[in-house]
Amino acid sequence: IFQCTLFLLSSTDNPLDENLDNGGNSCLGFKLLSSFSQTQVLLAAAVCTKAGKAIVSRQFVEMTRTRIEGLLAAFPKLMNTGKQHTFVETESVRYVYQPMEKLYMVLITTKNSNILEDLETLRLFSRVIPEYCRALEENEISEHCFDLIFAFDEIVALGYRENVNLAQIRTFTEMDSHEEKVFRAVRETQEREAKAEMRRKAKELQQARRDAERQGKKAPGFGGFGSSAVSGSSTAAMITETIIETDKPKVAPAPARPSGPSKALKLGAKGKEVDNFVDKLKSEGETIMSSSMGKRTSEATKVHAPPVNMESVHMKIEEKITLTCGRDGGLQNMELHGMIMLRISDDKYGRIRLHVENEDKKGVQLQTHPNVDKKLFTAESLIGLKNPEKSFPVNSDVGVLKWRLQTTEESFIPLTINCWPSESGNGCDVNIEYELQEDNLELNDVIITIPLPSGVGAPVIGEIDGEYRHDSRRNTLEWCLPVIDAKNKSGSLEFSIAGQPNDFFPVQVSFVSKKNYCNIQVTKVTQVDGNSPVRFSTETTFLVDKYEIL
Repeated sequence: IFQCTLFLLSSTDNPLDENLDNGGNSCLGFKLLSSFSQTQVLLAAAVCTKAGKAIVSRQFVEMTRTRIEGLLAAFPKLMNTGKQHTFVETESVRYVYQPMEKLYMVLITTKNSNILEDLETLRLFSRVIPEYCRALEENEISEHCFDLIFAFDEIVALGYRENVNLAQIRTFTEMDSHEEKVFRAVRETQEREAKAEMRRKAKELQQARRDAERQGKKAPGFGGFGSSAVSGSSTAAMITETIIETDKPKVAPAPARPSGPSKALKLGAKGKEVDNFVDKLKSEGETIMSSSMGKRTSEATKVHAPPVNMESVHMKIEEKITLTCGRDGGLQNMELHGMIMLRISDDKYGRIRLHVENEDKKGVQLQTHPNVDKKLFTAESLIGLKNPEKSFPVNSDVGVLKWRLQTTEESFIPLTINCWPSESGNGCDVNIEYELQEDNLELNDVIITIPLPSGVGAPVIGEIDGEYRHDSRRNTLEWCLPVIDAKNKSGSLEFSIAGQPNDFFPVQVSFVSKKNYCNIQVTKVTQVDGNSPVRFSTETTFLVDKYEIL
């Protein structure tokens, strides 16, 4: 692809001018830039995970999906661990990046681009993302991907940065049009006038019908081409019904059933066929999962969780764990992220302080919101605004404190899983056991998913604590345990099936808990003026983001 740029140069800048004008007078010179890297500066902007998986990517030049995915996949391998840089280069491109918790904001540029301008552009990209995403997480980025792409297009055009700031980007993406508001207001006014006119006409027709009945005359009729006259009473009634029904939601009338035989599809026929097919599968011994059972544990918990009695001051404490263990023992990586979200529904409780009790002994890293007084939190474990005269936002979730724990210490594993597949004459005998390491935790809806070889049938279950489900379509065995706590801290499962030991990994675990892993709680809420106590409610959740035994 060749892109051409036309330059107006003086005779001193253009070497071609020596043959055109030896006297030093200015003249026109044309310079053809056929190099792709000279005309394009910023190739792509992307938000990716630490493993190089692209979540959102916007290419500003012609580039295939395979190419951009390859560049982003190679990006984590190029970074030098232990050294803090903001860019890394290859033979063809330069990566300018900024870490954002578990993600990276990456700009892919040409090697001859201005690194200072690229860093300034990167800072603007990093400031745009929190404007549309409440949390810097993969799910939140994916949910607002189109908003981010529209904002990226306002920052960069054809590989070059536009001269815009954050406020202008917000204005451009909102696309607030005064002409559109005026047009909608005029249209609504016309609709109201038309409805008022219809009501007035309906009243006149009803009055004419009443006058005709008093005088004993026949009400005037209204006819059309090829149609018989309709009485005034029916016409008035039809118009009245039309006026009334305009304010109600329209309901499609049920179609009339034909009197004769029909070969068309009938409602309910497909449902009966599905029910008959399900009954046949059950008679053959197949385990049928309903649609609700197929949901993820976290989603099912949200649906079936009992309603929380929310006070005017409500706090949501949420923790998510990512853990990877080896099948032979050893913790490869464990990362836990927690946050306290504050929601105030009454203005009079806007100026408050939260008393935090931190009994954690694992060495978590705490970080307060930029608007929270950090010195006050460090000295007295109180969460309050830097300016005591200001109030917390009302009717919105505000993250006031977050923490992070990353370790490879095996003693920090909340739930250990030990899987022992042993080869036998007929296949493999698999023994799996679990043990709760943290006695203060209570894990609910625990599901341990073991992959199975395909095409070998159902496993033969020996001993089991709890229940199991066999999904023949996904080739998995789900070991279901409703509760794991200090009274039920260990259990085992034994089954036999044809296969090799490597067929039963990775083992995945999911659970939910109403007690957080790090002992960080809000024990008291007081007002800034007078330190009077305030009633509050707390909702604690401990979820699994990823829990694997490889």
